[in-house]
Amino acid sequence: MAVRTEGTPCWVDAQLPDLEAGKRFYGELFGWTFDPDRDEALLDGRRVAGLLPKRDGRMPTTWTVYLATENAGTLAARIRDAGGQMVMDPYPVGPFGVLALAADPGGAVFGLRQSGDDNGFETTGRPGSFCWMEVYTRRPGAVDTFYATVFGYLGRQADADEEGRAAGFDYRVWSPPGSRTGDDSAFGGRAVISDDFPAEMPGHVLVYFAVDDCDEACETTVRLGGRVATPAFDTPHGRIAVLHDNQGARFAVLSEPSGTR
Repeated sequence: MAVRTEGTPCWVDAQLPDLEAGKRFYGELFGWTFDPDRDEALLDGRRVAGLLPKRDGRMPTTWTVYLATENAGTLAARIRDAGGQMVMDPYPVGPFGVLALAADPGGAVFGLRQSGDDNGFETTGRPGSFCWMEVYTRRPGAVDTFYATVFGYLGRQADADEEGRAAGFDYRVWSPPGSRTGDDSAFGGRAVISDDFPAEMPGHVLVYFAVDDCDEACETTVRLGGRVATPAFDTPHGRIAVLHDNQGARFAVLSEPSGTR
């Protein structure tokens, strides 16, 4: 079993009020099948995500990304020392290893996963699987320092002109320690919650799934009872839309630029 670099995404899951409705939604949208014994979604027989019944109605219905660690207890201490908080201290989950939930200084919640019998994803980056994560925050300076301190993320400030954005565009691309800028190791980024977002929107993590056709994914989402939060738009990296499933969980989809297919 390969050891994942600490701090890199290794799993995503969603806790849903109606698990069977969630399976129908994502099964049709992404082509997932489901392992009944492990609450896991499969793509062509390979692990891509977890779908679980929500056990506490007070918790939000949301997608959570888990970052790899060799020792969740040690990492939890670093998170606290760097100004973050532990939402749920490390706890064992049988063959899945040790899990925890934390929040960065801007309030975005993410998970930790210390691997057990497996270490999460068996496939990523292909249609129907995880491909990117973004931390949205109102405190970019504090959040940049936090992730660099805790995980050693190598941040590269995105160029507004290259991204087709207005001057002042503030987006930081993250790569794991030991990587080099431009070596395709980037796994996520930090975005700023601007005035374009609702005033009440808190810091959060947005999980991306790859799809063949972004517009078709939007149409399918609506047909299945979900909704489109941000209509599909083009970027240098592909066509993106932000969606809500039929129970309110927010996620994004990305189809590669047409010239790369």
